[in-house]
Amino acid sequence: MPIGISWLAAVEVTRQGGWGRMSWTIRGRLGLMMFLEYFIWGGWYVTFTTWLTQTLHFTDTQAGVAAGATTIGAMVSPFFVGLIADRFFATQRLLAALHIVGGVVLFVAARQSGFSSLYGLVLIYCLCYMPTMALTNSLAFRQMRDPQTEFGPIRVMGTAGWIVAGLAIGYMKIESTAMPMEIAAVSSVLMGLYCLTLPHTPPLRHGEGSTGLSSIFPMEAVKLLGERSMAVFAIASFLICIPLQFYYAFTNRFLNQIGVENAAAKMTGGQISELLCMLLIPFFFRRLGVKYMLVAGMLAWVLRYVLFAYGDPGPRVWMLWAGIIMHGICYDFFFVTGQIYIDRKARKELRAAAQGLITFLTYGAGMFVGSWISGAVVEHYASPGAGDTVMHDWRSIWLFPAMMSAVILLLFLVTFSERKKALASDVELEPQTMS
Repeated sequence: MPIGISWLAAVEVTRQGGWGRMSWTIRGRLGLMMFLEYFIWGGWYVTFTTWLTQTLHFTDTQAGVAAGATTIGAMVSPFFVGLIADRFFATQRLLAALHIVGGVVLFVAARQSGFSSLYGLVLIYCLCYMPTMALTNSLAFRQMRDPQTEFGPIRVMGTAGWIVAGLAIGYMKIESTAMPMEIAAVSSVLMGLYCLTLPHTPPLRHGEGSTGLSSIFPMEAVKLLGERSMAVFAIASFLICIPLQFYYAFTNRFLNQIGVENAAAKMTGGQISELLCMLLIPFFFRRLGVKYMLVAGMLAWVLRYVLFAYGDPGPRVWMLWAGIIMHGICYDFFFVTGQIYIDRKARKELRAAAQGLITFLTYGAGMFVGSWISGAVVEHYASPGAGDTVMHDWRSIWLFPAMMSAVILLLFLVTFSERKKALASDVELEPQTMS
């Protein structure tokens, strides 16, 4: 789940003032930064609702809302980065402060048992953490002369961090405990201390006068939505992020409840497939064009949820595996292709703002709505089990986002129109990695 200014937008800024080709020492330091950054998130978020519901016995609606705290952080992130980080503080120092404060808050949150206190602390933590994803990208870009070739091998370490976190938690069998949050909290403090050793990265726009909303989302960027193809893309992106939240919030709980062992470890297959599918983007982009790449991504969401609906840990366990492994197509073909599309549609000076605007609509507003709807749907199909347990009609639950994704796909298919040649003919893509 990327956030903030994407690498495609930041490339244009970096080309104008790169600091020279990176040494292997700098590459290694930045790679470790990315590893820790996504180890933290992968460490606590995947199993979060499992702990909330199985151990703390929160309702599914409460669990969905709590998991959606990240979306509020995503909505705040463009404002935070645009108004504060770019003007007043060196990036590495701001990263250190956010991670250390966030780590302490997350550790305290892991000690809570009431919904209000836990949610409030998790929300504060997400407000600290979510901007750091854009800031780590920004710091890395500032060290590069050729981000399109240098950023990929560094950013892949972030996906490696997420995978290692999932494998470790699955191996230790602590998915329904507070320990993943505690591990992430300690890792966050260590990350904060490590950030103080990173190259000095002063603010780019120190002392500039404009600090209003227009400095983050200029009217020219907003006006891009006045073009039909961009408007349809933006609306579809917002809508598809609603069913998307079902996967992020409840897949781990689903797998644990139906008896899949080491679910967190098995879910890392999604990140592995993401790396492989990223290599295929240049090939398919030139042959399918932007519209049918986006269609393929949305279709993958439909198929994934259908596979989850009819899979089981017995003879049809292959359906569960297929649904997890489809994460590469689900994410890469829709969201990375969308970033490329925006990069080609917006003028050079508006690309960062346009990427931030779409991020606000998708990972912010879209997934915020999805966090409420997913929790309500899961709770609707809940029923009392033996003792204090709660059982679910998971087939009905997964068919809900499947049908929603299918409707969005059909609407997009008949309303979106874009010349393939304008976007695909001159795109020179290097394999990159995003989480």
